[in-house]
Amino acid sequence: MRDLQLLPGKKFFFASDFHFGIPNKQESLNREKRICAWLEKIQPETQALFLLGDVFDAWIEYKRVVPAGFVRFLGKLAAFQDAGIPIFVFTGNHDLWMRGYLQEEVGAEIHKQTLEIRLAGKHFVLAHGDGLHASEGGYLWMKKLFHHPFSQWLYRKLHPDWGVGIADFFSRRGEKHRMEEAPVIQDESKESQWLFAQERLQQGDVDYFVFGHRHIPQHKKLTPHTDFVNLGDWLRFDTYGEFDGKEFRLVHFPSGEPHIQP
Repeated sequence: MRDLQLLPGKKFFFASDFHFGIPNKQESLNREKRICAWLEKIQPETQALFLLGDVFDAWIEYKRVVPAGFVRFLGKLAAFQDAGIPIFVFTGNHDLWMRGYLQEEVGAEIHKQTLEIRLAGKHFVLAHGDGLHASEGGYLWMKKLFHHPFSQWLYRKLHPDWGVGIADFFSRRGEKHRMEEAPVIQDESKESQWLFAQERLQQGDVDYFVFGHRHIPQHKKLTPHTDFVNLGDWLRFDTYGEFDGKEFRLVHFPSGEPHIQP
């Protein structure tokens, strides 16, 4: 298993669910500036950066075209690359059609599946967090369809204005985009991420499960030796994770204060 070492004074950082593009251009731009301020703040102490999906709300790459905008954010990622900081980007359910753009422009390493990796010797399981468990039923079938190369090839036959526009229209229909109320976990026994983590532990020990997707900041003990983390989002919470080799903290920007579990 891959093992990334941690230099003195450095940390691993984790974030997800920026959803650039919604609910409108101005609010998305304000969020982008906030995230860029966060990236600028953490860059000097970053060993590696992990972005766990739904960075963009509707991202479809064509052979020579990508969605317009987000240049401030992409410039910050390029600065990380120039500083020799590894960037790991996971596809989410809103930006699953990534091809080679982020690899070529900012040197990001793209992951479309769950990644198991050791960070400073600790065993992490990382994923966006959608479609992890059989309990998700029909969504698993839909995800398989959307990930199929033929589906993506066929969709790209649409003009980019149509293709990105249609994706943007449907992405806004999801309940997580209705920002009047923050989502709430009602019953962890029915949460697919929690169920996935429990089943994965039957195959061997894991120190940290870290996901996005649910938009609900969580940091709990799954077992006495295993932490379960959901990174929350930057639509409501502005939360991110940091790991210094000994402790994982789920904190808020810009205060740096720990997230208080409700």
